[in-house]
Amino acid sequence: MEDVAAVAVIDAHGTVTGWTEGARLLTGHPADEVVGRPATELLAEDVPGDILTARGGSVALRHRDGHRLVLPVTVCPLAGAAGQPAGYVVTALPPGTTLAAQAFEQASMSMSVFDLRQRYLRVNATACHVMGVPEEALLGRPFPDTVEDSEPSRGFLAHLREVAETGRPVRYESYTGAPALNQEHAWSIEMWPLRDASGEPAAVALAALDSSEQYWARRRLALLNEAATRIGTTLDVVGTAEEMIELLVPQYADFASVDLLDWVLGADEPPTLPDGGVVLRRVAHGSTRPDNPAAALHLGETDVYQPTSPPARALHESRAVLSQAGEPEFVQWLAERNTRSPGGRPFRLGAHSMIAVPLRARGTTLGVAVCVRMGHPDDYGPDDAVFAEELASRAAVCIDNARRFTRERSTALTLQHSLLPRGLPGQAAVDVAHRYLPSGSLAGIGGDWFDVIPLSGGRVGLVVGDVVGHGIQSSATMGRLRTAVRTLADVDLPPDELLTHLDDLVTHLAADGSGEEVAELGATCLYAVYDPISRRLALAAAGHPAPAVVLPGGTAEFLPVTAGPPLGVGGLPFEATERELPEGSVVALYTDGLIEDRDRDLDGATEELRRALTAPAASLEALADDVLKAVLPDQPGDDVALLLVRTRALGGDRVATWDVPPDPAQVAVLRQAATERLTAWGLAETAFVTELVVSELVTNAIRYGEPPIQLRLIRDRALICEVSDASSTSPHLRRAHAYDEGGRGLLLVAQLTQRWGSRQTGAGKTIWAEQPLPDD
Repeated sequence: MEDVAAVAVIDAHGTVTGWTEGARLLTGHPADEVVGRPATELLAEDVPGDILTARGGSVALRHRDGHRLVLPVTVCPLAGAAGQPAGYVVTALPPGTTLAAQAFEQASMSMSVFDLRQRYLRVNATACHVMGVPEEALLGRPFPDTVEDSEPSRGFLAHLREVAETGRPVRYESYTGAPALNQEHAWSIEMWPLRDASGEPAAVALAALDSSEQYWARRRLALLNEAATRIGTTLDVVGTAEEMIELLVPQYADFASVDLLDWVLGADEPPTLPDGGVVLRRVAHGSTRPDNPAAALHLGETDVYQPTSPPARALHESRAVLSQAGEPEFVQWLAERNTRSPGGRPFRLGAHSMIAVPLRARGTTLGVAVCVRMGHPDDYGPDDAVFAEELASRAAVCIDNARRFTRERSTALTLQHSLLPRGLPGQAAVDVAHRYLPSGSLAGIGGDWFDVIPLSGGRVGLVVGDVVGHGIQSSATMGRLRTAVRTLADVDLPPDELLTHLDDLVTHLAADGSGEEVAELGATCLYAVYDPISRRLALAAAGHPAPAVVLPGGTAEFLPVTAGPPLGVGGLPFEATERELPEGSVVALYTDGLIEDRDRDLDGATEELRRALTAPAASLEALADDVLKAVLPDQPGDDVALLLVRTRALGGDRVATWDVPPDPAQVAVLRQAATERLTAWGLAETAFVTELVVSELVTNAIRYGEPPIQLRLIRDRALICEVSDASSTSPHLRRAHAYDEGGRGLLLVAQLTQRWGSRQTGAGKTIWAEQPLPDD
């Protein structure tokens, strides 16, 4: 082993008291032959007289096999407990290793050599600087005696022993401090065995490279990568700020805060940043200490940051601002924190470095993040500023996305609520309960809607629909479709015909100059018409779930409806279904968000809906609440619209019907019959207007219509007069000239009644007119 240092310890009397393995390898003399003998017995010639004062020189030794060795040596004096001379440590290198020794000594990395019992044999200048002691204070001492007992030290010793025992090199990384360095450092350490001439391990050498810069660069890069997955998961402004704090503390800061401008938390447009002090609101903060005692602001509070403070400078200069202990702005900032929150003063002791970085996204300033180090020994540096700006940029985009999402969601929800019916009109055909729950998912508000539309003849139209997609576009499309359904319902189209016209409308909306696919603006819809006189429910569906019916006995079933294609597909027919319902039946119309979810079984959810509808409930409103509680998951993934209606029936005591012979002479007879029925109903006050309406409508039917002709009076929440005939020609208002003999009948009817209209029937048409009932 040619390049291992040999060390001997000689006391003040010249007796050898220490002899290392390196000395044995160099001279051939084992320790038991040397220790206790005079050092002069090892010399081949006298030692130069100035070697002690020069602390080194060359000496000639006699090898155990008899040959002469001339070696360069260094001499380090030893002092006793009272300071008196106690001896010397003599270190020798084999002949011809001067350059190698210089390379070892002058290496920029920490290098050491240990014997097989983990005692220091050699230490270079860098290692001495790291340890904070000279080489002579380490030579011959076991490694555990020179360091504090800590996990990194125990790991270092275990690796030394592993190399000594196995003879295999070891390479590992460690993050720890050093006695002479006032901060934590990362070390890349390599240990390898030094072998003698026989190839057996004789010592262990190591080199430790300070890789702190590379370590922190990797840590910063890892934090940036982590930020991509941990920040911006909620699309909530405050939640996003909290995610940023969780990432920064404790890995990057001992204390961190996020303060935002007030407009970010509202729906306002960004104002111009003021030139003076900046008012910011605290939305998130975190600390390595429990309960965050060093925070000067509570969550939700505002503070005015003066122009010279690091946070205000960061906002105005649009860059990270570093500040260290002792600098005027740092001292002033810390004093302001202590003045605002004196109770947190003890917890701010030791604060020595801070960095303030603006949160900017898409050219707009949103707020500022502040990081402070107290227990962490390293000050923030230029590399930290670059990292902070990159992290803040990513976090700001997420905060801005959350702000935009919140604003769009609020706008869409406001738009949708403005389009949905607030108060359903009173009518006698059904009792109604409805619920609408907007989605809480990241996709945003959907396009679900419902409606109850009064129709002529005491009938009522029932609608539920769902527009594909989410957001403002879906809400706007929903509003257009709801308006279209109401318009088509006023024409009294049958359910299948109404859906056909609605399908054409969706197709035109999708293709009208946008170039979008029709399916992107598609929708599903179910339209039903209930007639309380015949107790029949007619309905048709366009890709929509079938409604459920609960009969008065408590039996629940789903109506067998042909679903038909969704609206917007075009070119396919819709089929209507009719069902007679007993009075008191409950019909449940709903959107697919009630029963469909990617994590739910559709058949199971449908069965839950059926059971919930048959459960006892104090009222229709209570039943609606019970259905939502029983069927919906805790976090619905889509909007939900639910419409419950309980059917009523108009009996024969509230409806009067007469067949009309096609003879003008019968008009007077029918007027008299109508008057008598009104008297029996207690509505004699309406007889004058009703006689005129009956006279005009029946006369028109006889003159222009075709038999069979029928007159019907309905006493609902209004008095309804209907005349039906077999002609499909619809009447219309016109202005009669001065000398015309006719043409004034419908105009008179329109002026005397509350509203009037006509509807097509399977056998022809029906002309109807409504007038309000007199007050009780």
